[in-house]
Amino acid sequence: MILTGTPTFNVPINQSNFNLNTSNVAGFFGGDEAISAMATVHIYRGRRWLGWYNSPGSYTVAKKFGQLANSRFWDGLFPGPNLTPAEVFGLDGKPGPRYWGVFSGTDMITGHLAYLVIQKAKEVEKVAEVKGRETTPLSVTILDVGDVDLKHLDQAPMMSTHHALLAAIPITISLATSAISAASGDWLAFALIMLGVVSSGISCLVMGSAKLEFASVKEAARGVPPADGMLLTRSDVVIVRGAEKDIDPITKGKFVLRMDGHPEYRRIGLCSLLLLAQFLLQLLLIPQSTTFGQIMFISSLAASWAYNSFLSSLELEKIQVGILWKALREPRTWKIGLDNRAAQAVFVCLVLSDGPKEVLQCFIPNETRVWNTWRDKVAKELEKHEEERSFNFNASDLQGFTGDEKKLLNSLLQDADHAHKGFLKHLQDINRSL
Repeated sequence: MILTGTPTFNVPINQSNFNLNTSNVAGFFGGDEAISAMATVHIYRGRRWLGWYNSPGSYTVAKKFGQLANSRFWDGLFPGPNLTPAEVFGLDGKPGPRYWGVFSGTDMITGHLAYLVIQKAKEVEKVAEVKGRETTPLSVTILDVGDVDLKHLDQAPMMSTHHALLAAIPITISLATSAISAASGDWLAFALIMLGVVSSGISCLVMGSAKLEFASVKEAARGVPPADGMLLTRSDVVIVRGAEKDIDPITKGKFVLRMDGHPEYRRIGLCSLLLLAQFLLQLLLIPQSTTFGQIMFISSLAASWAYNSFLSSLELEKIQVGILWKALREPRTWKIGLDNRAAQAVFVCLVLSDGPKEVLQCFIPNETRVWNTWRDKVAKELEKHEEERSFNFNASDLQGFTGDEKKLLNSLLQDADHAHKGFLKHLQDINRSL
């Protein structure tokens, strides 16, 4: 049965038997985009006030964020892991690289903030290249962290004008299509579009009320050595230099969303329940509206989906990197390219200037006779003064090695020599980044 009132104007298409069967797009269409759009409510100030439009994907959004609610009732209604708010909104939870502290001996797997540092390092342009035996393109990025004060944090970037203007499009279209539906006499379509507007707006307002903050070690122990160390990935090594209190936010810190209602988050559960009710009502009732009302309903969803897609394109990780870099007070970076792992290991030893044998072992743990001999030789030379270093084997040093092993050792020593010369060539730039 079609629920209609006295129309302000007649729509000829309503006289046909044509039905769009819009129930298939009522709650499922555009779910991923809606989730990505909802994740921006904590990144841009003012975004939480701009959710008043008939957003698609209400079922997907309800399932995703309903998992935040933590009680037997909510767990039964929205089953799944009880993640932290930051993890649910994609602001935390990515595993970071391995961190190895040269002076402290710390060896640990890092978290989301170190992951963001690696993503930033990938964007840094190489300022120099150390040429040598080509195997796999590698790099070393030096990151010098100054005096970090996590209390001095601009919580999130301001919402730019064009974001607000673009949000006005789906909001206006949703309100206009609901008004036109009412004017045509289809009060059911009007009510269902307005239901989407209200549920999306309230959910955006409530979920966006959380505050984005950093959590890290509050105070480093007195007398701890510098936290100079390495973030190790397959192709890039990020050398972090600075005091323990300044490196801790990278290696041990994380983003936290301070949300009211901890730990049950009942308001989030109620918002998810409202979105679920929206999905069910639109799924069941929109086919009962007029054909023109269904067209208006789809039009509002299409405009909202386009806006959600735009918000999804605002690369969340880059925005987080920007926030992190502000908190770290724009640390200086310097990047150099190398052609093989041996040269990379030696270059890192020279930059860190401490414990060369341990650093080499960390990079190349191979326990063969060739690698053990190479590590011992390189570590011994690196402990000498600069003018006394010589990366060459004497004939007596190579006794007992086969011809192929001698060739490999000489080749690896050439890699070390290239790294040493490259380091001396760029020593001024490396020290300048301090």
